[in-house]
Amino acid sequence: MLMNTNQKSTHMIKTTILNYRFIWISIFSIAMAMLETAVVIYLRKIYYPEGFSFPLNPIDASIVLTEIAREAATMIMLLGIAILAAEKKNQRFAYFLYSFAIWDIFYYVFLKIFINWPESLLTWDILFLIPVTWVGPVIAPIICSIMMILLAILILLFSNSQKQAGLNSINWLFLVLGSLVVVISFVEDYVSYMSGSFSYLEIFTMQNSQEVMDYAAQYIPNSFAWYTFSAGIIIIGIGIFTYTRRFSKTSVK
Repeated sequence: MLMNTNQKSTHMIKTTILNYRFIWISIFSIAMAMLETAVVIYLRKIYYPEGFSFPLNPIDASIVLTEIAREAATMIMLLGIAILAAEKKNQRFAYFLYSFAIWDIFYYVFLKIFINWPESLLTWDILFLIPVTWVGPVIAPIICSIMMILLAILILLFSNSQKQAGLNSINWLFLVLGSLVVVISFVEDYVSYMSGSFSYLEIFTMQNSQEVMDYAAQYIPNSFAWYTFSAGIIIIGIGIFTYTRRFSKTSVK
């Protein structure tokens, strides 16, 4: 009986991983990561010819706006491929999580291959610019990406065996709360620095003004909120666990 259950579980995993949509979304996400890497390498050659480091070198406001628009466009592309890949909402969500995570991980893989950066997994990086600058050691977004891949695969696995395999309100509560806590850990140090000279409203609404950017360029990461980040990851983990517990027994019957 145990062997039969294990065989069914293995078959479910193979069916999900070898699905042509899953394979092509993987290829698409890796290709997008290569494009992202290329853009970043070009920018670093222009603004950081001696290597990227904090404090940041002054960057023209139009370039910052272009970067924010590029990040927004990237999110739309990842969402678009997920919508095209599936009809069910939960599967679309899973494909979005998966494509985002693969894109993020391979972005760092390609940076390491082409310019031997980051020096280590604890190297600080600018992670995102919307709605304010996110910063943190490289290992932090990689951990998040691994969690996203795990959740995505579980959703897809259970979707193959359950008619209603979506996230319920309890699952969403933990996942959203945990994600918000993780985001706070990424912006906490930067916002703390900026709040010394600007109000919170100015930080979030005027980040593209030259005055704000000039002050932000002097920012050097002080410390990463590891406790906050860890708390967020644990909360997300609880959300994944509560979701898995709902379907793990019935999915292999």
